[in-house]
Amino acid sequence: MNIVASILFLVCLAAGTAWQLSERKRRTAELELQRTMQLFDVSLEVNSTIRKQDLLIKIMETSSRIMNAEASSVILVDKEKGELFFDLALGEKGDEVREIRLKIGEGIAGWVAQTGQSVKIDDAAQDERWSSKVAKRVDYPTRSMLCVPLVSKGKIIGVLQVLNKRDDAHFTDRDLQLLESIASPIAASLENAMLYDALEKTTAAKERMESELRIATDIQMGFLPRQGLSLSSASSVAAACTDADGRTAAIAETRAYIRPAREVGGDFYDYFRLGDEKLFFVLGDVSDKGIPAALFMAVTMTLLKGKMSPGMSPGELLTAVNQELYKDDSTMFATIFCGVLDVGTGKLLYSDGGHCPPYVVRESGEVEQLKGKKGLPLGVMDDMFYGDNEVTLGLGDRVVLFTDGITEAEDRQQEQYGFQRLYELLKKELSSQQSMLLDHMVEDVDRFADGATQSDDIAVLIVDRKPFKM
Repeated sequence: MNIVASILFLVCLAAGTAWQLSERKRRTAELELQRTMQLFDVSLEVNSTIRKQDLLIKIMETSSRIMNAEASSVILVDKEKGELFFDLALGEKGDEVREIRLKIGEGIAGWVAQTGQSVKIDDAAQDERWSSKVAKRVDYPTRSMLCVPLVSKGKIIGVLQVLNKRDDAHFTDRDLQLLESIASPIAASLENAMLYDALEKTTAAKERMESELRIATDIQMGFLPRQGLSLSSASSVAAACTDADGRTAAIAETRAYIRPAREVGGDFYDYFRLGDEKLFFVLGDVSDKGIPAALFMAVTMTLLKGKMSPGMSPGELLTAVNQELYKDDSTMFATIFCGVLDVGTGKLLYSDGGHCPPYVVRESGEVEQLKGKKGLPLGVMDDMFYGDNEVTLGLGDRVVLFTDGITEAEDRQQEQYGFQRLYELLKKELSSQQSMLLDHMVEDVDRFADGATQSDDIAVLIVDRKPFKM
């Protein structure tokens, strides 16, 4: 009987042990299933948005809920400054918290970011790594906490911490393991969101810059006359003949073309009437490109137009403008060519500030460079004196001014278009109207470049002196 009882006892003991083992396995399986579902829940939450601010909110809300904690925070790493910062902080004092920056290694979060190790702390204030910098700002007591690194592609991009387990309980080792597990998908999603955020900011900045450049282009083009100018000598009103002073019934016509290498550039031109029978014209090229060149161009054009008067010579004008433009610390300058044409006599006074010599195309078919005394570009020397040169344009003669964007245009082999090609084109286009010559000049340069990038601004100005026809 004792043997039977012993056997029954052993059987019951074995059955109980087996049941306990089975129950333990069942609970372990339930815990693993619960952990898997929590990880799945986290993955769904953090992958539901690509926007960083929305994602940070979801991370904090999800972490607090899963860990049964009162609060959660994400602190990001600024590698350039070696600091941690709160990109997002909720609550009334969120703005104050966002001002806080921790050095890498400072406080518990800084220590985790520095070492890459997770921590579980039951009494934060007693931990030697504790920093009260944040707690003082928000007046929030921190008791227990978990803090884990957020690692993406081998780099620590931040830390995730949960604060104060509810019901005054302590976080467990299993809690820490769970938080470490959910940190992995969180880090991957956060890295993607940060990249997307940077791309959005870059795109927005690019679009804003493009918009501003379009406005700058419109403003710059507004400085330039867009229509040609036609100016006749006063004597042509009375009769188509030559008077006692050698004045001839004539007409001067101008037309120009400009194409910046960028949205805005430094080439410029202008022409306007001086008195009744004189035409002022100018073509210039600022040393730089883009916005700085456009600003220097705008100032130069304003000074030229504001200071020029009927009794002033081109050399006197450039001397006065140069004194205004010169600055000791400036690296900007502008080559320039300007002239005053007396339409009735054909007398052309001009001054050259280091610019490309224009071509004069005679009615006879002769093409020659208009050379003379040259000065330095505007803005190079403060006490520069600019002299005047003189030439006479006959009826049917033409002056072609251009910037070095024409002659220095390069093909794919970096060979330049040069003066000789321009000379040959002008010989071929002797009878072309102004608009046609402008088109053919630019087309010939583009044909030569054969798709090579335009590296310099292009500007051309044509002045014709023709007989006046009743």
